[in-house]
Formats: sequence, structure tokens, C-alpha cells
Amino acid sequence: MGSDGNKEDMKDSDSATNSAAAAKDDATSDFEGSASRQPSEANSCYTTEDEVEEVQVQLGPKRTIKEHLETDKDDESLRRWKEQLLGSVDADAVQEDQEPDVKILSLTILSPGRSDIELPIPEGGNPKGLWFTLKEGSRYRLRFSFKVSNDIVCGLKYTNTVWKAGLKVDSAKEMLGTFSPQVEPYVHEMAEETTPSGMFARGSYSAKSKFIDDDNKCYLEINYTFDIQKEWATQ
Repeated sequence: MGSDGNKEDMKDSDSATNSAAAAKDDATSDFEGSASRQPSEANSCYTTEDEVEEVQVQLGPKRTIKEHLETDKDDESLRRWKEQLLGSVDADAVQEDQEPDVKILSLTILSPGRSDIELPIPEGGNPKGLWFTLKEGSRYRLRFSFKVSNDIVCGLKYTNTVWKAGLKVDSAKEMLGTFSPQVEPYVHEMAEETTPSGMFARGSYSAKSKFIDDDNKCYLEINYTFDIQKEWATQ
């Protein structure tokens, strides 16, 4: 009888253990099922890569300078801020719905110890023959003046590419800035550079200079040739 009683106790113990294990498995299954569920789109606080690509900056409508000047003109602080930003713009002289225009007025080569070299700007943008000569190993910089009319020009930049014997030997780009229309011309001077020197540096070069804005609108393109020689050209 004692043996039979022990067997019954063991059976009861095994049954309790199996029940507890089953309950644990069910709880684990429920937890895993809950953890594997994806959050709904409404509740998600994360942005997918596809959603990021779809996000675009929405720019407001483009306004003319006259509209900018007329908006909030009774606000004294805004009026002074716009005057500092736009400069001495005559609202009555600004044309409606016209694209900005930039006219390059002069190009000058400046070099210490010699007179300035004024470069004539041809109508077609392509000077005939040799445009100028630089002395090897000399320091020089380029100065140009330009006038902006009609509207603000954004991101005006100067680019220059130089070739010798068909090979590109130099390329430069300089951001000039954003300019509003005004009566007086703007003047800009490039950083000083030094011409190369030596037998292989001397000779003829071809080059292309451009004045373009952020919209890639080109206001002037000049295709020209120049020389680097032992001495400056005779004036």
C-alpha cells in the first residue's frame, strides 16, 4: 500500500509539472506573438526610408522685388531690414515679372609694378586673336564690374577653365554672391594668383570664362586665347 501511495503521489507530481510547463509554453507563445506584431502606421514614431525620400521642402511662391517692398511696408523694422538686404532699390524702376539680368561692364588684370590691363569685352563673347599676355612668375588678380537689373540674381558665380595643347591644365570657380538691382555697378576682385614659370609653362593657352547663377543661367561666356611669356607684352 505504501508503494501504491507513492506511485499515486508521483503521478500527481508529474501531472502538476506537465501542467505548469504547458502554461509556461502558452505564456511564452502569447508573448512572442505579441512581440512579433508590427506597430500600425498610425502608431509608429519612426519614418521609413521611403517616407524620407518623399519628404520635400515646399518653397513659397516667388515674389518680385516690388512685391517684397510693398509687403508689410508699414512695419518700420521690416522696412529697414529690407533696405539693408535689397540696397538702394527704386521700386518704381523695377520691372514686373522679369528675370534678373547681369551685364559685365569691365574686366581688368591687376599686377603690382605695372599699369592695369583693361580687357575689351566683345559683343559675341569671343575675342579675335590673342586677348592678353601674362609674364611668367608674375602676381596678378582679376577685377570686374557688373550691373544687376530687373530682379535679384541668386548665387552668381565665376568659372574659368584653361587648356594648353588640348589638355586641361587649370579650372577655377568662385562664388560671388547674391545681388539686388541697383543703379551703381558692383565691383569684385578675385584672389591674387601667380602665373607658372619655366620653359614648359611659356606658350599659348585657350580658356573659357563664364558668369552663371544658381539656375545655370549664363550671363556671359568668353572663349579666348592668351600667352605666358618671359616679359609682359609691349604696350
